[in-house]
Amino acid sequence: MNEPSTVTYTTADILKRIEDKLDKLDDKIDKQSEKIGGIEVKMATLTEKVEGIDNRLKVVEGTQKSQVWALIVLLGGAIVTAGARLFFTNNP
Repeated sequence: MNEPSTVTYTTADILKRIEDKLDKLDDKIDKQSEKIGGIEVKMATLTEKVEGIDNRLKVVEGTQKSQVWALIVLLGGAIVTAGARLFFTNNP
């Protein structure tokens, strides 16, 4: 059978490897922080766009209500005018 082999590292080598891994983790965390910052900016931009769309929709809804009321008034006026002409016209 094979005897287990032992590897010896110096404390300095072990600390160096740990520091390297910590540096890599720091880099990954920095990259993730940058991505999160970018996402926050994009989210703020989307929020502004949604608010703008909401404001435009309110304007359109108000305009549509005005148009409906204008149409009702015009139709009512046309009906009253037609009725008045029929009622007040002299038939020979």
